[in-house]
Amino acid sequence: MREVVLVYLDRSGGLQKFVHDCKKYNDSKQSYAVYRFIISINPSDIAELDATLGNYILHNPLQAAQIFQSVCFVAIKTLSLIEQLQTEAQISILLKPTHLPPLPGYVLSLSAYPFNYTSQRFYMSEGIVIAMGTVTKYTQGARFLCTEETCPFSEGFRCIRVHCPGATESATVRTDFVCSLCSSPLQEDMKFRVLGDKQIVEMIDAKILNALKGYSTDKSHFRIQAFTLFLR
Repeated sequence: MREVVLVYLDRSGGLQKFVHDCKKYNDSKQSYAVYRFIISINPSDIAELDATLGNYILHNPLQAAQIFQSVCFVAIKTLSLIEQLQTEAQISILLKPTHLPPLPGYVLSLSAYPFNYTSQRFYMSEGIVIAMGTVTKYTQGARFLCTEETCPFSEGFRCIRVHCPGATESATVRTDFVCSLCSSPLQEDMKFRVLGDKQIVEMIDAKILNALKGYSTDKSHFRIQAFTLFLR
């Protein structure tokens, strides 16, 4: 699948954009804990190249992003795109689909049963924004060092925490992480913390328009409830 990823990036122009993004990081001469890349993907084009990879991206996007991460790391090292990059864990890939298949299974409706809350794949959702919070900061990535000076993880970029979709802030940054090598406490290197913007949005299902229009239904009672989205 790594070969297919490389072929797709080359054909779609994604590889050229990736090289351009790497150049911006490299020219900054600043060492980052996490290098974040947004990669636009067309699921239909990928499925034509390799059906297995196309299905993997649609239904296991977090795991599929790891394949792209591996390919991007090899590309950076082979072409010497970012001199400061040390480990693969420093690369954060966000897959951004251009569209999803026009099938009911890819539409998220909180009014339809059953509720597939455990799935972490891509969905489309349509609604009306009724409230927006202010833009605040959240931690996209952080570097941790082992407090045991003789441990190999006390230096370098071996312990990297990166925010994953659906995770809370405490999953990325807190004080009780321990070293996977020697079990000593980990301490964050604050000067390498990478911040991003987030905004909380309240939405309501588009079906509410029918009620506002005086739309009559056979049901004597119905209930519309807002849901919360985190835009990062």
